[in-house]
Amino acid sequence: MLSTFFLLALVFVHVSATRSACPGYAVTNFTRAKQGFEASLVLAGPPCNAYGKDIFYLTLGIRFDTQNRLHVHIKDTVEKQYQIPRAVITLDSGSGVSENDSNLKFTHVQDAQSGFGFKVQRGDDVIFDTTGRPLIFEDQYIEITSSLPKNANIYGIGETPDYFRRNTANTTKTLWNRDAHDPLGENVYGSHSIYMELRKGKFHGAYLHNSHGMDIVMANDTIQYRLLGGTADLYFFGGQSALDVIDQYTELVGRPNRIPYWSLGFHNCRYGYKSVYVVNEVIANYSKAQIPLEVAWTDIDYMENTRDFTFDPVNFPLSEMQKQLKYLHSRNQRMVLMTDPAIQRNTSYETYVRGHELNVFIKNPDGSEYVGHVWPGYTVFPDWFGNNTDTWWHAELQQYFDQLPIDGMWIDMNEATSFCTGSCGSGQPTDKVPPFPWLVSPSEPPCRKLNTSNPFLVPPYAIHNPQIEISDNTIETTAVHANGVIEYHVHNLYGYMQSKTTRDFLLAYRQNKRPFLLSRSTFAGSGALVNHWTGDNEATWQDLHISISSVFDFGIFGIPMVGADICGFTGNTTEELCARWIEVGAFYPFSRNHNAIGMESQELYLWESVAEASRRALAVRYKLLPYFYTMYQYSVE
Repeated sequence: MLSTFFLLALVFVHVSATRSACPGYAVTNFTRAKQGFEASLVLAGPPCNAYGKDIFYLTLGIRFDTQNRLHVHIKDTVEKQYQIPRAVITLDSGSGVSENDSNLKFTHVQDAQSGFGFKVQRGDDVIFDTTGRPLIFEDQYIEITSSLPKNANIYGIGETPDYFRRNTANTTKTLWNRDAHDPLGENVYGSHSIYMELRKGKFHGAYLHNSHGMDIVMANDTIQYRLLGGTADLYFFGGQSALDVIDQYTELVGRPNRIPYWSLGFHNCRYGYKSVYVVNEVIANYSKAQIPLEVAWTDIDYMENTRDFTFDPVNFPLSEMQKQLKYLHSRNQRMVLMTDPAIQRNTSYETYVRGHELNVFIKNPDGSEYVGHVWPGYTVFPDWFGNNTDTWWHAELQQYFDQLPIDGMWIDMNEATSFCTGSCGSGQPTDKVPPFPWLVSPSEPPCRKLNTSNPFLVPPYAIHNPQIEISDNTIETTAVHANGVIEYHVHNLYGYMQSKTTRDFLLAYRQNKRPFLLSRSTFAGSGALVNHWTGDNEATWQDLHISISSVFDFGIFGIPMVGADICGFTGNTTEELCARWIEVGAFYPFSRNHNAIGMESQELYLWESVAEASRRALAVRYKLLPYFYTMYQYSVE
């Protein structure tokens, strides 16, 4: 731990020393274009090469997309830097308006010391101002800084468990998707750079469209973006209410998906139900306690050896799962099951064999399959950029649904998570299964040692990800996708892309019904595809408190169907905490009780006081459902 802090301290010193020497850029060829401006930017002095190689020639594009949305894009002129393809995320370009018809104004200056800077104004208010601070644009580091008023009221930027109003005195928010256990203030499963600011009674917003890891630093009356690559692709929203900003943002990235009415009911799950018969008892006990249960969920326990699209023949035989689904449907209830992206590498596993034959898995730089370690053992990961991957994934889902036509899907571990560092299964026999769960045993080859010499594993600028090597517990950033792009550039898109193809399948499978899809990992625009829960929280009063902020955060992110695990996922809840939590959780948009394996059971009927609190709170919720549903439809239009 001390070595980690020492390295971070060295990085901080390096940041301060090197960035001060950066010359910024000079503006040339500033010309008016249709519905905006264009210009060239040229490095204004000797390169500083703070965390990479300075790019000498940039292109600046300004477009007034709508009356209340301004697009400012600074990119390398030769366009070698990675940009999110429109085939992956299609942004709304707007019809375009003239400068005179826009509520937002763009101006630029050329400062003798700091070079090019720009301002975005709404009326007389300057809502974004980079003047006086040099733009740094390198192959592995981009820095752009804007002034903030003292004690600015900033909301958004995440995903991170934190209090709703961001502390702008000294806060760093890191965007790098990772499987993390409820760390207050740290980066977790999703990446959302959108923020909105309340100033003089009016809101405005800004969004940076970039899939690389980044820090967004709020300190010294500034907000500073520090990116590990790509381009500075910025959108500004004029507001003026909070709802206006969210509306303008979701117009850009995609409106929230239309949910089925039943998903607004109460849900129950846990990791650790030992059999389908135990789940049957839980369903019956909710009914006996007169607590409404709309949806019964089962975690990975139902799978055979935790392999996707399988059923444990002893504890969750397919025939009994089919009976459970039929029973639930007879009572107008629903079933949702979990699916993970990681696929066991084993020639006895047909899902793997078919995927291997179609060449759908992410590769090592040498062309072999990248092999991590997740619940089933050594696993490969679908490459959503592959030409055959969607076809293979849809075919596997089709076979799965043909056996058990569940009502909704739950995608977990799709940051994507791996329990080892690097391709730890490479060189191991194809059908070898390491010990379950989590860690490779001492008799197995160790995870690859920390490699600080590769700038794509340990970038020159260290974002505030808790692990020094950003590949820890995920797919290695040097792994290669079918289009030749390495994971470093697209890591934060993995969950989004899995969500997209899975939703495509569900829409085709039930063409006249709204699908329900829950995803742990999200990105800008995920709300158009999926819904979300806030992941592995703890059974504490603080986590109950923070859950409210997290739900509000995702409203800003355009994913309104969100909730936290009621009563807490890890740790043993208490009777009082669980009672109070359901009194709050009954009003989460997505309301589900869920806890972890090895924890004491916390179904709402286990304490009479909790059962009574549940009946009362859920009775109010159910009376409000027509209102909830109507308001939800307004948010998607």
